[in-house]
Amino acid sequence: MWLLLSPTALEAPFLRGEPFTFLGRKGLRGEGFLYLETGIGKVNAALTLAAWGGQNPVEKALLFGIAGAYPGTGLAPGAVVLVEEEVEADLGLRAGLEPLGFPALQVGERRYYNRFPLDPGLTQELAQVLGLKVVVGLTRDLVSESPEEAEALARQWGAQVESMEGAAFARACLALGVRGAELRAISNPAGVRDKKAWRVREAVEALEEAVGRILEG
Repeated sequence: MWLLLSPTALEAPFLRGEPFTFLGRKGLRGEGFLYLETGIGKVNAALTLAAWGGQNPVEKALLFGIAGAYPGTGLAPGAVVLVEEEVEADLGLRAGLEPLGFPALQVGERRYYNRFPLDPGLTQELAQVLGLKVVVGLTRDLVSESPEEAEALARQWGAQVESMEGAAFARACLALGVRGAELRAISNPAGVRDKKAWRVREAVEALEEAVGRILEG
């Protein structure tokens, strides 16, 4: 049974199931899955997963949604990728949290500062089934507002895509011991705020195909 999550219900119009609400947002109970709309941003994503996981067993979780692609990645609108690691780029100093000496998360002996891996086995399994590229994601509550800012972030952190939830989801999965994967469809170049350059419909159609194949498997 998959726990599916997306920041907005607009990214999941293709899912069909019995509706309910959770934390005031949309939920669906469907065949082989349970879906939750998390709301936009890091706090909402982590809160939704933690609140649900604290009350219900979670076998495996998938965060999916649209994202921006950084310059030079070759990822055009409509492309779909899996994220193997998320960077929380607005935590701590501009250089990250590690210079301050405080980890964001510690699991056993492992300390995590600004980088949080998704489940490697689950990610590679999905990559093979779907034939998708695996990338590094970057998460900030304040998204890039210019191509120059986007390029600088990509270069500093070695990331290919940008979202507002990925690192929080990955960190919550690590803390809760949940096998988590992240699927993103490119809707726009990161840093481009002109909605005329966005291709949200194409990205959501690509999500529909990829999520459908995951549920079929």
